[in-house]
Amino acid sequence: MRSIPLRSAFVLALTLASLAPCAPAQELPVARPEAVGLSGERLQRLSRVLDGYVDRGELPGGVALVVRRGRMAYAHAFGDLDREGNVAMPLDAIFRIASQTKAVVSVAILKLQEEGLLLISDPVSRYLPAFAETTVAVADGGDGYDIEPARRPVTIRDLLSHTAGIGYGGGIARDRWAGAGIQGWYLAHRTEPILATVDRMASLPFEAHPGERFVYGYSTDILGAVVEAVSGTPLDAFLAWEIFEPLGMEDTHFYLPADKAPRLATVYGRSQDGTLERAPGGQGGAAQGEYVRGPRVSFSGGAGLLSTARDYARFLQMLLNGGELDGRRVLSPKTVQLMTVNHTGDLYGEPGVGFGLGFSVVDDLGARGVPGSVGEVGWGGAYHSVYWVDPTEELVVVYFTQVIPANGLDDHAKLRALVYQAIEGSDK
Repeated sequence: MRSIPLRSAFVLALTLASLAPCAPAQELPVARPEAVGLSGERLQRLSRVLDGYVDRGELPGGVALVVRRGRMAYAHAFGDLDREGNVAMPLDAIFRIASQTKAVVSVAILKLQEEGLLLISDPVSRYLPAFAETTVAVADGGDGYDIEPARRPVTIRDLLSHTAGIGYGGGIARDRWAGAGIQGWYLAHRTEPILATVDRMASLPFEAHPGERFVYGYSTDILGAVVEAVSGTPLDAFLAWEIFEPLGMEDTHFYLPADKAPRLATVYGRSQDGTLERAPGGQGGAAQGEYVRGPRVSFSGGAGLLSTARDYARFLQMLLNGGELDGRRVLSPKTVQLMTVNHTGDLYGEPGVGFGLGFSVVDDLGARGVPGSVGEVGWGGAYHSVYWVDPTEELVVVYFTQVIPANGLDDHAKLRALVYQAIEGSDK
């Protein structure tokens, strides 16, 4: 682990940097679609379809970006930031990206490996001692369950690939998780640091033995606590210094500065009949959340960040570039290669798709059955956002909206089909 003096120097450096005048962030270069092998005319089909969702009252609004060969060829803000306030959606709108946080924190863990501060093969208990002896809930053949010791220690790689057996507190031992007050992905309202929450998770029965199943849940929140323990630095400060500042991600935060609150998109939900309704205020998954006036204590590495489409596109372009953007290297190419291959075998369970270290990975295009490429990585967020990176086509796609629940929507599939139909040739 890093020493306390180094931690103090790290925090001091971050504080001084925050006080210094900031140079304008570099932007991804803009190109005509045809200059990067896309059809501008065909991309207008995508704009018409997205606008149509708003016109029919199916979506409140959103932002879609398409970057090809490192140049932004399509940017479309549609609908409203706030329907009731009649505020149009700007391109720099800020969105709750929920589980898209996972890719960012996964990069942070791999950075620590590159610095020689951990190995992803290490047991988590080396950094979080509460995980030294974990348990698993196993069905007893009736209506109950038994609790047994885990067959092996949870590793950092298990957490990165969601094979640690740790869900969101909804397994057969959900009563234990509910009793501990730890369920669901939303943590921004909590008044305890993430390390404290994660330490209590370790005492609860997991849903599967490490390495035996793909179980989506708190794994990346635990990774965020590992980052804090290894670096001796709060997760928000570590991400700001090591990822956001180098990449010019100036609007990415766990909790918004007050002056940016007017750009935070409003959350809506779709009822069973498809009607859009403004989500209530306060904490909770289907709510506006406490990202502005919350306690600002719980930094959820699994679902806590807010960002803009522009910021997140820069992060993804760094991955597509093999770990570098605008001369600033965040990861080595070999680390990115390790992150973007399947680490779960057949455990993920979706035809043609596996899971890497932080996101899904396409292995078989035909088995998957939708447009894309082998080697494509991507994921989404609870508020109905989605992204993907296609290295074959040198393509980054970011799509942000704020709808939860999003019952009956097919906009993600239409987005994918209409992006790929616009690829027509090469003019490098």
